[in-house]
Amino acid sequence: MCEQNQGDSLGAATKSGRRGFLRAAGGLLALAVTPVAYAAATRIIAVRVWPSEDYTRITLEGADDLRFDHQLITNPDRLVVDLHGVEFDSIIRQLPESIGAADPYIKLIRAGRNRPGVVRLVVELKQAIDPQVFTLKPYAGYGHRLVLDLYPNEPLDPLLALIEKNSPAEAAAGDAASPQRGESVPVGRDPQPAKSPPPVARLITVALDPGHGGEDPGAVGRRGSYEKNVTLSIARRLKAKIDAQPGMRAVLTRDGDYFVPLYHRVRKARRVRADLFVSIHADAFIRPDARGSSVFVLSDRGATSAAARWLAKKENDADLVGGVNLSAHDGHLARTLLDLSQTAAINDSMKIGASVLTEIGDINTLHKARVEQAGFAVLKAPDIPSILVETAFISNPEEERRLNDRGYQDKMADAILRGIRKHFDAHPLPSRSKLALAD
Repeated sequence: MCEQNQGDSLGAATKSGRRGFLRAAGGLLALAVTPVAYAAATRIIAVRVWPSEDYTRITLEGADDLRFDHQLITNPDRLVVDLHGVEFDSIIRQLPESIGAADPYIKLIRAGRNRPGVVRLVVELKQAIDPQVFTLKPYAGYGHRLVLDLYPNEPLDPLLALIEKNSPAEAAAGDAASPQRGESVPVGRDPQPAKSPPPVARLITVALDPGHGGEDPGAVGRRGSYEKNVTLSIARRLKAKIDAQPGMRAVLTRDGDYFVPLYHRVRKARRVRADLFVSIHADAFIRPDARGSSVFVLSDRGATSAAARWLAKKENDADLVGGVNLSAHDGHLARTLLDLSQTAAINDSMKIGASVLTEIGDINTLHKARVEQAGFAVLKAPDIPSILVETAFISNPEEERRLNDRGYQDKMADAILRGIRKHFDAHPLPSRSKLALAD
């Protein structure tokens, strides 16, 4: 009896122990699951908004992959984005405050918890859009990025913008094309003051391409100067001077702080049937003592120096830094073959580049006394002479200071214009159409 009681007691103890183990295991399981589930929530590092007339970009940067789905809703127009496994923290709460009243496409943004584990963003729109929503892997100091590019259903026509340019007199006085809104820009001395302007066969259209922008700051100087800001300021000054010339007009590939993919820059130049494409930069080098200005054109036989090859690789990485939706990239320009028409464009580019380089040499030391060549993607328009001007090295403390000086920016713009004018004065363009004859 005692033996049986002991057995029953042992059995009861065994069952009780098993239940206790299961309870304990359940507790351990709960402890194990809860932190893992919490750790799975992705932390948003930063949110950024880049408005422009061309499109508005919203970037959410996360510590890990960002999982999402989105839908476009009409009546009223809005874009709804659900972020899965994301913390609704102070960073996301800041996003609605990042929208300005002047944004062409966004009225406002609402953000909040939609359901457990899901944060919903509702982008209320001012007009119908064609959104591109995509992710980017970490690159150049950025984490995982979710990009919302809000393009208008009907893209802006760069030809219309070109037609609406102000008269030369208005451009000379300093208008909306000035480097700072409302700031007048001195036109500087005429490229050939001793001569009267030669007869103009037709309007000369110059596409000006301020390097980098938006998500892509370009090179950064020791004092914190961004290449993207310097290039835009110089390009705006140069545009005002070109618009003030008889028979010349300029169009900017970007006129604000936003990112433009390399192939879009070339496409815009081709859509306005540009006679010349000028990409403006102020790069950095691995040594802070590197100095001087340079002019580059496309090469069909490899780079002319190791430095030129290195620089082309660095500039071509702009799409990776700024972030391009590869699924929407038709790749046409990237696949363009160096055919006879492009060879002719390269020859013309060399002549124009040499003319510009000579003029730049009057205001700054030249890094190389000849035009260099390398495989710059932004210079690959098959039918437009294209040059890339490195105005100075922003990585050199002395040149960084000059690049931020408005007087130097103005002199650089004057020098580039003189080089362009001297080339086209010596090599007038043939008439293309009756519309092109109008000033």
